[in-house]
Amino acid sequence: MPLMRYKAMDEHGRRLTGEIEAANAADLEARLSRLGLDLITFREATATRAIGRGRVRRGDLIGFCFHMEQLVTAGVPVIEGLATLRDSAGNPRLREVLAGMVESVEGGETLSGAMREHPRVFGAVFVNLVRAGELSGRVGEILGSLNEHLKWQSEQVVLMRRLLMYPSIAGAVVMLVVFFLMAHLVPQLVSFIEGMGRELPAHTRALILVSDVFVAYWYLVLAAPIASFVLVRAFCRASPAAAYAVDDFKLRTWLIGPIMKKIILARFAGSFALLYASGITVLECIHICEGIAGNRAVEDATRHAGRKIAEGASISAGFEATGLFSPLVLRMLRLGESTGGLDTALLNVSRYYNRGVTESMEQLQAMLGPAITLALGAILFWVIFSVLGPIYDLIATIGV
Repeated sequence: MPLMRYKAMDEHGRRLTGEIEAANAADLEARLSRLGLDLITFREATATRAIGRGRVRRGDLIGFCFHMEQLVTAGVPVIEGLATLRDSAGNPRLREVLAGMVESVEGGETLSGAMREHPRVFGAVFVNLVRAGELSGRVGEILGSLNEHLKWQSEQVVLMRRLLMYPSIAGAVVMLVVFFLMAHLVPQLVSFIEGMGRELPAHTRALILVSDVFVAYWYLVLAAPIASFVLVRAFCRASPAAAYAVDDFKLRTWLIGPIMKKIILARFAGSFALLYASGITVLECIHICEGIAGNRAVEDATRHAGRKIAEGASISAGFEATGLFSPLVLRMLRLGESTGGLDTALLNVSRYYNRGVTESMEQLQAMLGPAITLALGAILFWVIFSVLGPIYDLIATIGV
């Protein structure tokens, strides 16, 4: 259905604007009426505006799962539960999504089918788990599991941000100090030592050269990191092979790569365990989990494991072929297969990698401070030695 941009009035006479999917004017008016709004004017939103509209955050989904679980467990029909959450939703975008879901369920669609119509809000894991819950009659239990899973994902996002934040701050601090030294301080010192009329050593000439580059092309030095990032992003979008190479490089980067790999594998194993425990087949679980990795190298390895398992290999053998999992994890999977507790084994794998992420983060933070100190110390030593060295030589010559 097309996306309509509307102006409407609520029961208090306040004018509101927003966007909602509707087939035509009558459908739009009916949908807004269910939201307690009276339509004033509308027009079809362009694709550009649609991209920039509001979004449903993970916190909104956590609240949705919690309240929907309570309503379903209490015996409230799904359509009434959705209508209640629609009327109380604080996020306008979520309210619009819930209004569309009420329409779909009223038209005979299931809850998972209504969710499938909003892929940007409800991902593949979400939809398939709810569908499994509908087939087994455990929708409330599945929503509770999803609530816990989304909270765990929020913790993973926080860990990932912390992982990227510290190196970024450290790199920015070092770059700013280097820029100040080379563009402001060193030129003043260089003018003094060049006036001595003596032949300068190689390390001093190198310092002068670097300083001249910073002074003459300071705008390029500042723009280089941003330009490089933009170019790599554009190249990755244009070339799948380049995107794969960049994602693979991220996993192999010293210090940060292993932590990112643990976070991705923890997310993969946790989602796999949740899907498998809900009764979804192994191959379906692997196919669904391919898209949540967020890394093309891991997606490709997961797809390769799925092909191995489809050809008759065991689950642990399929994952072993990816080369991503440690021998300890593979032994845990084999034990889970032999005892019939694969979902428990996968949850243990997720906890194992989560614990590894926490320990690695603590080590990284402990190393970061000394690393910054050493880097800045080395740069300052180079500047001081290159400037004071010729002065000391001149003083020694005069003394002789």
